[in-house]
Amino acid sequence: MSLSLSLRRLGIAVAAGALVSVAAVTPAVADGDWGDEDPGVSRQDDGGWNQRGDDDFDGRGDYDHQGGHDNPRLYRGVVTADQLALRSRPDRGSRVIRYAYRGERVSIFCKTGGSNVQGNPLWYLLTDGTWAWGSARYIDNIGPAPRWC
Repeated sequence: MSLSLSLRRLGIAVAAGALVSVAAVTPAVADGDWGDEDPGVSRQDDGGWNQRGDDDFDGRGDYDHQGGHDNPRLYRGVVTADQLALRSRPDRGSRVIRYAYRGERVSIFCKTGGSNVQGNPLWYLLTDGTWAWGSARYIDNIGPAPRWC
C-alpha cells in the first residue's frame, strides 16, 4: 500500500470520527433551557402546541382569549399598526417576509435591539409560520415581556 493511499484513508477516518462526535454532541447542546419561567413546574402535555411553536388549530398561533401563555418558551403579542412589515433582520432596510395586520395575535420567541422605529429600538422575533422580525413599536405584549435573544 502506498503512503499516499494510507494518508487518504487516515484523513477519511479522522473526518468520519469528527462527524460522529459532532452528531453525538449536537442533541445535548440543542436542548438548552431557553429561560423557562418556573423550572419546577411539571407538565403532562404540551398544551396543544406543535413543534412549530403555534397551536394545532389554524397554524396562525392564535391562543385562548384570556391571554393564555401555554408554551413557556413563547411570549404573546398583538399588532397595533394597520399593516406591519415583518422582516428578515431587525432593521428597516431588510427584506419584507410578510405583513401582519392590526389585531393579529403573534407568538414572540425573543427580543433584540435593532434599528430605531419611532423611538423604539427593540424588535421581536416572531414564530407564526415563518421566523420574521417585527418592530416592538407596533406590537403590544400580552403578559410578560419577552426574554432577550
